[in-house]
Amino acid sequence: MSSLPHVLITNDDGVQSPGLLALKQALEPMAQVTVFAPDHNWSAAGHSKTMHKPLRVHQVALADGTPAFTTNGAPSDCVGLALLGIVPQRPHLVISGINRGSNLGHDVTYSGTVAAAMEAVVSGIPAIAVSLDERRWGDFAACQQAVVRLARLVLDCGLPPNVLLNVNGPAVPSDQVRGLLVTRLGQRVYRDVLIERHDPKGQPYYWIGGEPPTGVPEDGTDIGAVANGYISVTPLTMDLTDYAFLPRLRDRLLGDAP
Repeated sequence: MSSLPHVLITNDDGVQSPGLLALKQALEPMAQVTVFAPDHNWSAAGHSKTMHKPLRVHQVALADGTPAFTTNGAPSDCVGLALLGIVPQRPHLVISGINRGSNLGHDVTYSGTVAAAMEAVVSGIPAIAVSLDERRWGDFAACQQAVVRLARLVLDCGLPPNVLLNVNGPAVPSDQVRGLLVTRLGQRVYRDVLIERHDPKGQPYYWIGGEPPTGVPEDGTDIGAVANGYISVTPLTMDLTDYAFLPRLRDRLLGDAP
């Protein structure tokens, strides 16, 4: 058995994504890497779990000839299947990415990339989600360096329970990235529109379209960091409780109770 740590990697762009291959190649010098990714694109799938249809698992070859597992399930299914026994050796770390397009602010609630990392955290395994602005897609060097640095840190020091790291690369060339910033989630601005069309029978169908999302580039946020040429590193917690609002809600509901 290898003395290197075992890292499971996945994504939501599909098993043949060049971002997944770049992630694997960055980690290979420091870890035993297992690839388990969806057989097609699951962008914006969120944290779904397949419970009502069979899941198929196959082995395929990546573009560099190395083997990988793939399934018809969602990114979170990939992690779940691996941890339930498809991959015999339990990983020390799960990394999801490198996603094509940012996952900033409210995007984390939609993201299949982040959902795969969440699935690992649910099972008690530390996890990192990594995304790169689509305008710099293919220029992976800075994200690769960041992921190796963060993976070493997590493997050496761990993460608190229920916490994952959400990492986003900016829309600048790798050699112009200004470094890493630890951030909080920013405010995304969506410009979705409803597009109505008609099929050959005259029945309407719909697309959700619109311009790409923007955001408020506030200092200290992930959106602000990438807008200024930094890679953002945002710790996310699975505990969604609003602790600041708890006492006010309790007072409003129970304040007049006998």
